[in-house]
Amino acid sequence: MQTNSYQAVKQFIYNKLNDTPSPLGKSIISQEIENFKNVIASVPKEILISILSVQDYENLSIDDWHRMTREFEIHFDVEMRHGILIQGDEQQKRDTLWWTSIQKQLTDNYYWERLRNYLLRSLPPEVVKTIDTDTDLVMNNLENPTKSDFNRYGMVVGHVQSGKTGNYSSLICKAADAGYKFIVVIAGGINNLRDQTQERLNESFIGQHKGSQVGAGIGNTRRESMPYSLTTVERDFNKQDADRLAHGINFDTVSVPILLVIKKNTSTLKNVIDWLEMQYKGNDIDHAMLVIDDESDYASINTKEKEDPTAINLRLRKLLSLFKKSAYVAYTATPYANIFIDHQASHTDVGNDLFPQDFIYALDAPSNYFGARKIFIDSEEQHLIPIEDNEFSIPYDHKKDFKLEELPGSLLDAIRLFVLNIGIRRLRGQGNKHNSMLIHATRFTDVHKNLATLTEEYLKEKIKKDVVSYSKLFDALDQSETIRDLKTSFDMHLSEIEFSWDQLLAELPAYIETVVVREVHLKKTIPLEYRKDTVTNAIVIGGASLARGFTVEGLSISYFLRNTVFYDTLMQMGRWFGYRPGYEDICKIFMPQDRIRDFAEIIRATEDLISDFKLMAEHKKTPNDFGLYLVENPDSALQITARNKQKNVQEFYYSMQLDGSLKETSYLRAEAESIDHNINAIKDLLVLLPQPSTDEKTIVWKNINKSLVKKFIKEFKTVDKDKLGLTSRMPIAFILKYLDERTTDWDIALYSGNGDDFVFNDIGIKKQYRRIKLNKGAYEVLNRQVSSGTSESITIEDDETRKALKNDRKAARAARVRPLLMLHILQVEDKDDPNYRDELAAFGISFSGDALTKEKPAKLLINTVYFKNLTDSLKLESESDD
Repeated sequence: MQTNSYQAVKQFIYNKLNDTPSPLGKSIISQEIENFKNVIASVPKEILISILSVQDYENLSIDDWHRMTREFEIHFDVEMRHGILIQGDEQQKRDTLWWTSIQKQLTDNYYWERLRNYLLRSLPPEVVKTIDTDTDLVMNNLENPTKSDFNRYGMVVGHVQSGKTGNYSSLICKAADAGYKFIVVIAGGINNLRDQTQERLNESFIGQHKGSQVGAGIGNTRRESMPYSLTTVERDFNKQDADRLAHGINFDTVSVPILLVIKKNTSTLKNVIDWLEMQYKGNDIDHAMLVIDDESDYASINTKEKEDPTAINLRLRKLLSLFKKSAYVAYTATPYANIFIDHQASHTDVGNDLFPQDFIYALDAPSNYFGARKIFIDSEEQHLIPIEDNEFSIPYDHKKDFKLEELPGSLLDAIRLFVLNIGIRRLRGQGNKHNSMLIHATRFTDVHKNLATLTEEYLKEKIKKDVVSYSKLFDALDQSETIRDLKTSFDMHLSEIEFSWDQLLAELPAYIETVVVREVHLKKTIPLEYRKDTVTNAIVIGGASLARGFTVEGLSISYFLRNTVFYDTLMQMGRWFGYRPGYEDICKIFMPQDRIRDFAEIIRATEDLISDFKLMAEHKKTPNDFGLYLVENPDSALQITARNKQKNVQEFYYSMQLDGSLKETSYLRAEAESIDHNINAIKDLLVLLPQPSTDEKTIVWKNINKSLVKKFIKEFKTVDKDKLGLTSRMPIAFILKYLDERTTDWDIALYSGNGDDFVFNDIGIKKQYRRIKLNKGAYEVLNRQVSSGTSESITIEDDETRKALKNDRKAARAARVRPLLMLHILQVEDKDDPNYRDELAAFGISFSGDALTKEKPAKLLINTVYFKNLTDSLKLESESDD
C-alpha cells in the first residue's frame, strides 16, 4: 500500500514523539514538527526521500501541517483508567499478587515486551500502560502455572469494538511468559471472525505468517521461542493439519507455547478434545492451559442458538477437565448471559459450569473511544440521522421471501455520503486507509442479496457512470442529476468540514472506480478482505455474520434497521463503535428514531450497571452477589426475558430490585382525555397533601404516607405497552408491589422550571420546558429525561451532603432515606406540531438505596402466556438465516 508524503512525514514525527517520555505537552509536539520543517528546508529532495522511504516527496500545505498537529494532540492526549475487579470468596483468600510481586520479575518477558513495543507504534503510551496494568491484574487472578492442580474461572468485560482482542492478546503473551503451555482462543461462531482473530494473534503473539515475520515479530523473533500454532488464517483446527504441524513434537516435553484459534462449534471442539486425548493418552495433562472465550455470551451458555448450546457448553467444560491446571477467561461486551449461569449447577464428570466464580474484571475505554455515550448522548445527535422511509420500503417485520423493488431515499443518501467521505479522508492525507460503509437492514440472506444487487446497480449505473462522465466539466451540476444529488448530500451533512464542494468533486474521479459492494453472509461469493497492500473501499452488506466481534475497518457510514431491544443483541450489532482517528467528525449512522432511543437507553442502563459494579467491588462483594443483583436489576428486565425462557413450567416468579433506581414516564398518553385526566391526578394529590416543607421554587413534602402515593400511581394513566410495564421502562406492577411490602413513608416534590405559570389553589410553579415528539400515538420526552440536574437530591436532609452531591443522581439515591415521588408539569419546547398540548403531566420515582441494599426485591408471579406475548411483541429474531 503506497505511502504518500503526508503519511510518511506523520509517521516519522510520530516515531520521534513516541520515544519521548509521556505525557507530551503541546510545545513538544510543535517543536518536533518545527524540527522536521527545518530538515525539509535544509536537505536535498533525494535525501529527504531516503529519510522518509517514499518514491517521491510533495511539499505539505499549511493546512496539512495544522491537521497533523491536531492529530498528534488528539492521539497523545488520551486518558485510560485501569479497570474494576470483583473477586470470589475463595479468590480473596488466595495469593493474587503472584505475578506482579514475584513471577513478573523472575520471568523473561519476551512475548509481552515485544508486543508492548509493537503496540507503542500505533497506540498512545497511556493506553499501552493501562493495558499492561489491566492484564497484570488479570494475571494475578489466574494462577502460577508452576503450582499444583488448579482451575480458575473469570470474566473480562469490555466495550464493543474497544480493543478486547488487544487486551487478551496481551494476556496471552504474559501467560506464555509465565509458563502456560497450551493456549486455546475460541473466537466466535463464524469463520470470518475466527480468521480475523488468527491473523491478529499471528501479529501480536506468533510473530509470523507463512514463514514471514509480521507484527510484533518483525525484527524481534527468536526461533527457539517461536510458539506452535496448530491453526492458520486459512484453516480452522482439524486433526490432519494438527498432526502435520506438530510432526516430531513431543508435547510432554515441549518448551514453547502451543496456540489454537478455533471457531465455537461442537464439531471443532470435539476434534480438539479427541486429538488432545490421543496426543496425551487420556486426561490429567500436566501442562497449564489458558482458554480465552471471545464473545463468551454467544453459545457458551445454555441459550437457544442454531447449534445445541448445551453441547458447546459441555465440550468447553470437557476441554478444561483434560488439564490438571487450567484457567478459563470469558471476554464479552455484554455480560448478562454469563452472569445468569447457575453458579450452583451440579458438577458433572466434565467439571464446573462456566460461571466466573473467581473474578470479574471490567475494562475502561480510552478517552478517544468512539462509543455509545459519545454517539447517542453527548454529541447532541450530530452523528445520528433519523430515518422514516424504511417503514414503506424495508419494513421491520419482513419475511424471508420479501422482495425489495428499490432502495429507500435515505439509503441512497447514505451511499452518496460514504462516497464523499472517502474523498474527505484522501484530502486529509488518509488515502492509504481502508473505508467501509455498513448496511445492516435484514436478517435474511436472500434479502441481503437483493439489497446488494440494488446497491451495486445504483453505485455503478448512477454514481460511477456520472462521476466519470461529468465531474470534470465546469457545468457538472447542470449535466447530471446524480452529481446534484451528491451536492445535496454534501450540503446536508458535510457543510462544516474544511473542504469545499468543488475540492471534493475534483477528487471523486481518482477513486470512484475502487468502491465495491461486498456481502457478508453464509452464501457470499466474493469475500470481504482488507489487504495490507491495497486500499479497500467497500459497502458491506451483512447481518449476524457481522454482528459479533468482526471489525469493519474504516467504518464511517452505517445504515441500521434491525429490530430488537435486548441489550446484548442490540449492542453487538453496533459495529460503528471503536476508534475513528482523523475522521470521527464525518461518521454518521442512519437509523429509525426508536432505535436511537433504544441505544440511548442501553448506554444509560449500562453506565448505571458499571457504577454499581464499582460500588460492589469497593465493598468486597463477589461475582455471586453481582449475579444476583443483575438478575433483579430493573434495567435488565428485557435482557432477562431473552435469557430465562421457561420451557416446562406454566408460571414462575420474577424479581425486581427497585432500590437505587430511577423510573420515569418518558412516554406519555397523547389523547386529550388522558392528558386532562393526568393533570387532574396531580391536582387530586395536591389537595390531599399537608403544608409543604419548603417555600422555594420547587415545592417539597416530606414523610408522606405511602397510601397517597399508591392512590396517585394507580390513578395516573401511563402508556401501557405491556401489563407489567417492562417494555415502557415504567414497571407499574412491581412499583405497586413495592408499595404494598415496604412500610416506609415517602417524599414528594413538585418541580418548577422556566415556562408559563401553573397555579392550583395556593400552589404556584413554572412549567418545565422539555423537547417532546409524537411517536406512534404517544408523546415521547426526548432523551427520556423527564427530570434533570439536582432533582433527586432535593430531599436529602443534610444541607452539606445535598450541596456536595449536586448532579450525582445515583449518589443522591444512596444518601436519601425515603423514596421520592417526582411530579412534573411539562410545557412543549420547539414543538413541531401546532396540535401539541402546552400542559402535560409526568412523574418519576427515585428509589432510595443502591446496589448494596439488602431489602427484599419486589416479586411477581408471571405466567408463560404473558411471557410469550411479550417476547413475540418484541419480534425476537428466531428466523435469522444470515
